[in-house]
Amino acid sequence: MRALRHTTTIVPGQICAGLIILFISASLIALWQASPTSDLLQWWNDPYLRHITRFSLFQAALSTLLSLALALPLSEALSRRHFRGRSLLLQAFSLTLVLPVLVAVMGLLAIYGRSGLLNTWFDSELSIYGLSGILLAHVFFNAPLASRMLLQSIESVPAQQWQLAAHLGLSRTQAYRYLCWPRIKQQLPHTAGLIFMLCFTSFATVMMLGGGPKYTTIELAIYQAIRFDFDLGLGAILALWQMLLCLSLTALLHLIAKPIESYPAVQQSRHFLSDSRRQRLWDGLWIGAGMLLVIPPLLAVVMAGINGETLATLQQPALWQAAWNSARIALSASVIALFMGLAILHTSRVWRLGKKPRAADAIELSGSLILVTPGLVISTGMFLLLRHYTNVFQHAFWLVVLVNALMALPFVIKTLAQPLLQTAQQYNHLCQSLGIAGKNRWYWVEWKLLGRPMAQAFGLALTLSLGDLTAIALFGSQHFQTLPWYLFQLQGGYRMEAASVVALLLLIASFSLFVWTERYAAKR
Repeated sequence: MRALRHTTTIVPGQICAGLIILFISASLIALWQASPTSDLLQWWNDPYLRHITRFSLFQAALSTLLSLALALPLSEALSRRHFRGRSLLLQAFSLTLVLPVLVAVMGLLAIYGRSGLLNTWFDSELSIYGLSGILLAHVFFNAPLASRMLLQSIESVPAQQWQLAAHLGLSRTQAYRYLCWPRIKQQLPHTAGLIFMLCFTSFATVMMLGGGPKYTTIELAIYQAIRFDFDLGLGAILALWQMLLCLSLTALLHLIAKPIESYPAVQQSRHFLSDSRRQRLWDGLWIGAGMLLVIPPLLAVVMAGINGETLATLQQPALWQAAWNSARIALSASVIALFMGLAILHTSRVWRLGKKPRAADAIELSGSLILVTPGLVISTGMFLLLRHYTNVFQHAFWLVVLVNALMALPFVIKTLAQPLLQTAQQYNHLCQSLGIAGKNRWYWVEWKLLGRPMAQAFGLALTLSLGDLTAIALFGSQHFQTLPWYLFQLQGGYRMEAASVVALLLLIASFSLFVWTERYAAKR
């Protein structure tokens, strides 16, 4: 009986992992069948393929370097300075992770665009389109993320070590070298790898700010080949090429990066070392740079969204239909991602406690396959697979939901993996001695202890799905729109005032979900 119960507890996770692998494999098989395999050498020698590959790698590498160049001194400055509004600034930094790309682009255009505030104030004609705009947007999204990750590494240094450094009379540079840098150096490859992959597979940012064929990435080329040219062979070979590059980059990252040790979270002061006016000025400059990067575009979205077209736009039935579609997709995708994440992690937990770490790692990896097979690649494969059997656009809703759920799943797994395992390690013997199992254990133990990380995982998946443009860009139409797709069409039609209103709605929705998640999690 115990063996049967043990088997049934791991079956849901195995089914979910199998479905994920089947879904992705079917997409890749469809891509392979549609690709002109006999002409692979010809495609390799194609100047267009080489150009977009070089540019994709170049802009991702440069975006990563610029993001880290700002994040390193900014994280160090934030670790030393505690000022009024610091927590709000860190929340704004976190918001950039889930902020819809189109909303951020609208804010950046309002500040740095041809008719933006900078060009208006200084009577200049700077253009944000092209490589400069892509880099600016990527730094806007990723520098705050890197700052938060590096700040956590610095704050993991115990207070006793800072006290010892002050007792020994170490300077700020020496303390950073001997205390902070060893932990930052361990986190840096993971942070750099994550940023590089996010920039390499960037879609909406390049589509909005690329400015022409010269600044096309592989991801955008896939979309153009299928959506505009209906060249399925080109779209398939580009999708397979991108997946191969992503797999290679991921393997290289695993070779370079070492596993990160787990440090206890502690609250401590950074005022053990001597301070000076020059150091305060230096920290203030970097914190001010971070604020100038993040805050003005967000404020610009709010200001631009209140204009003469606000009431007229809010009265459009198409807007609220798009909002309803976005809400349904985000909610459905989040529920699926949370359920699949919990099932996979539960199976992984059983295997880890049963001394089967390789099997546990493998099933967790199945939930993160989307990281090396981007959403647009999966969407392309499903489009090619289903077009022979049905009208793909009639099933666009569920296709978008499934792709969004897969894209949110790695974030769910990353958020819940450690809390779920720690809960079992602490309470397994107690539950067995009291005979608590099944639904009773889930309610009295898991739900009570995991409410906070589950709320965070669900809120993160919900916000990411709400602002996603990847899948809907391929399956969207005039009859099926979401808020991001509706906003993109307004921008394409140069209805900028109406687009600003929609961008403000998306910002309000994303910010509200983010705040709700933080407050609900804090109450748990």
